[in-house]
Amino acid sequence: MFVDRAAWPFFAAALVVAGLLTLLLSWVWALPAVVLAVLFLIFFRDPDRVAPTEPLLVVSPADARITVAGDPPGPGAPPGQWRHVSMFLSLLDVHVNRTPVTGTTGAISYHPGRWLPAYRPEAGELNEWTEVWFDCDGGPVVCRQIVGILARRIVCRLRPGDLVEQGQRFGVMKFGSRIDLFLPPDADILVSPGDKVRGGTTPVARLTPALAS
Repeated sequence: MFVDRAAWPFFAAALVVAGLLTLLLSWVWALPAVVLAVLFLIFFRDPDRVAPTEPLLVVSPADARITVAGDPPGPGAPPGQWRHVSMFLSLLDVHVNRTPVTGTTGAISYHPGRWLPAYRPEAGELNEWTEVWFDCDGGPVVCRQIVGILARRIVCRLRPGDLVEQGQRFGVMKFGSRIDLFLPPDADILVSPGDKVRGGTTPVARLTPALAS
């Protein structure tokens, strides 16, 4: 079990507060800050995961609960024809994000926006998000990291042209959020609304192999 490096500023700040409270008051007053520091480590936990080896599978990019599974996307979706899979991350879920496919990163874009509750359908269009295109066998796959009412910071550590392996860590979203996947229209969706998925391991779809020209 590891901890994502995004935790360290929060962890350090909580320990500084605990130290000051101990010096100025007593260790009893510092206990809430110490507990908060431990909670930050738990929130940013980063467990090892083993991705499946079957070709053309799309794995979940996060630990989450499925809210949309295969529906046509609403307003704000990337241009083109897609099947939409959306998942909501609670505060108790692992918030490290993983690449859904093996391939090459294409365009990466950032959209400033609002902080509506992430479970609302319009949040995918109106909220702050970062979008990553993946070029892979079976067609492009688009992964959109969306912040919610508590999550105000998205970390994406990919750059265009990066070669990625399925299940590879690529970013983190802080304090509750949502991820949308946009898949080719012929993708076979393997999950249903309400399903619980694990980042980097749970298959959410199977792509159709590209026909040789």
